[in-house]
Amino acid sequence: MRGWQSPTGISKVPNQTQDVAEALWYVGPGRAEVREEKLAPLIPHHVRIRALHGAISRGTEALILAGRIPESEFERMRAPFMGGAFPFPVKYGYATVGRVEAGLDHLIGAIVFSLHPHQTLFDVPAESIAQVPNGVPPERAVLAANMETAINAVWDAAPRPTDRIAIVGAGVVGGLVAYALKRLVAVTDVTLVDINPSRAELAQAFGMLFSAPEAAPADCDLVVHTSATAAGLATALNLAADEATILELSWYGAGAVPVPLGGAFHSRRLRLISSQVGKVAPSHRSDWTPRARLELALKLTGAPELEALMEPAITFRDLPARLPHILAPLSGTLCQRIDYL
Repeated sequence: MRGWQSPTGISKVPNQTQDVAEALWYVGPGRAEVREEKLAPLIPHHVRIRALHGAISRGTEALILAGRIPESEFERMRAPFMGGAFPFPVKYGYATVGRVEAGLDHLIGAIVFSLHPHQTLFDVPAESIAQVPNGVPPERAVLAANMETAINAVWDAAPRPTDRIAIVGAGVVGGLVAYALKRLVAVTDVTLVDINPSRAELAQAFGMLFSAPEAAPADCDLVVHTSATAAGLATALNLAADEATILELSWYGAGAVPVPLGGAFHSRRLRLISSQVGKVAPSHRSDWTPRARLELALKLTGAPELEALMEPAITFRDLPARLPHILAPLSGTLCQRIDYL
């Protein structure tokens, strides 16, 4: 319902009944549930969005489901529009594509991306959303949040087109980094490295090489680590050439992770650096805003080969029962899409 047009240009829905939404909440270790939430009347400069598709951020949400967010990171780990507080109960997520149902008149009916938790209907400030470009399937635009991480990783790593690159961990983020290297830097020598041999299909879809860790190419100019395991990080260090960069994208949550910095780490003058999506990479911060980066990420999700990262969709109502399997360490799940309608 479009509602009426106010003198200020804000389209409002008559407040006859209160809309009710359903949201996913993590409520204890290994447990999640769907809860009803009544939405307050829509306020000026906000939009009401009906969710169409979403995606699970597998690494982060696995840590949340397990209650492994360190207390020191409770505030920094808050996602936009998150509900509750760590460790539990918490409403979390940051990859939703939906249709604007009410709010600013020129946006009604638009298909938009929002960094919002898993919820059927929600209100957000209009400036916080980004329209999905024409030609980008809405169900694939859910990759935009992880694509932002990949873009930032490429900017932080600053590779050259001629560099020899290995990506250890061929999951969603690893695959998107490989794709971003190809699109943004035109790098041609990239190998995806993973213990799961089925990831060779992903590498083939992206036109890249694949290798098991024990056969991976050595002497790489850049190694990107995304597996979130100590063994993967050790592999990444071993694949680096003298004076190479190892870019760490994994986040491990609570607990200590051994890092093998003995041996030849110092004599080979290796460089271990971090990357994280919270801020635009320093090398691009003067020219790129977070919104411009998100718009670039949405544009890049239009590539048909990214379908190789998408798992068959499950319904929103099935999430509580399916999450323990989806987020299990050895499930092999890539981008788990959620369908709301």
